Amino acid sequence: MISYKELGLVNTREMFAKAVEGGYAIPAFNFNNMEQLQAIIQASAELKSPVILQVSKGARNYANQTLLRYMAEGAVEYAKELGWEHPQIVLHLDHGDSFEVCKSCVDLGFSSVMIDASSLPYDENVALTKKVVDYAHQFDVTVEAELGVLAGVEDEVASEESHYTRPEEVIDFTSKTGCDSLAISIGTSHGAYKFKPEQCTRDPKSGILIPPPLAFDVLEEIEKKLPGFPIVLHGSSSVPQEYVKIINENGGKLPDAVGIPEEQLRMASKSAVCKINIDSDSRLAMTAAIRKIFNEKPGEFDPRKYLGPARDEMKKLYMHKIVNVLGSDNKAL
Repeated sequence: MISYKELGLVNTREMFAKAVEGGYAIPAFNFNNMEQLQAIIQASAELKSPVILQVSKGARNYANQTLLRYMAEGAVEYAKELGWEHPQIVLHLDHGDSFEVCKSCVDLGFSSVMIDASSLPYDENVALTKKVVDYAHQFDVTVEAELGVLAGVEDEVASEESHYTRPEEVIDFTSKTGCDSLAISIGTSHGAYKFKPEQCTRDPKSGILIPPPLAFDVLEEIEKKLPGFPIVLHGSSSVPQEYVKIINENGGKLPDAVGIPEEQLRMASKSAVCKINIDSDSRLAMTAAIRKIFNEKPGEFDPRKYLGPARDEMKKLYMHKIVNVLGSDNKAL
């Protein structure tokens, strides 16, 4: 059993309370490799933003959860080297799908876990979530749960159809499970293809798809029923069209990739939404930088020469999200 506190990590309880009170959201950035992690820590340390390092099931399979945990421990020390005296860094399991996976992460030093039983019948979701909460809380590890289903595909998380979170269920669910935060469905979606063309309108000048608005009425109802309770939005990448354009111009093929408009995420950040998950945007930034270099310099084979610029592009993206979308800069001085 490894305590996350020994690794210099923190859980989400205090940072979420401050974010709800302060009207901003904590960035939750997924990482699978060193370059992503370097970019996240550089951006967070420079801007003094609390940050959640997210490890998905796919990341655990790709990079090994033990390595990822040691990378997170190293990230805390790296942040201190960069001048962040008291880093506020969470290591979080994203979309844990079983008690065993969540327990394994708690035991290995994760400071926060998500149990996603949203695809199960309501009573089974309650029972499994409570089981994870009862175990995690013994070690002061915070637990995120989910009500409602997001469409889209990201790693092994996939659903053809979505359904919004039912506000009438949230009080019963949170009181029975004891979860620390609740991921809800109000129209966000996983992956770079968040909406089908028929769900969108198309800008007549640019030809870019314009997605339907988020269901802020559902969010408001949930806020009324759970005042001050930490709410989480998954599938909240904006799919920046400049990256889509670079990818497509350099041999890629991402037709009609579209995400959540940043203005809507800014609105959500000022509500009880205190954690916003961003993964696809990082992948797009990295891929755009690498494709451009491969196209312009086809003889390049030193990974540092294309992964370095990719890391720089991701850092720029993360800093933009922290300052201009989430408002979490200078909240972890």
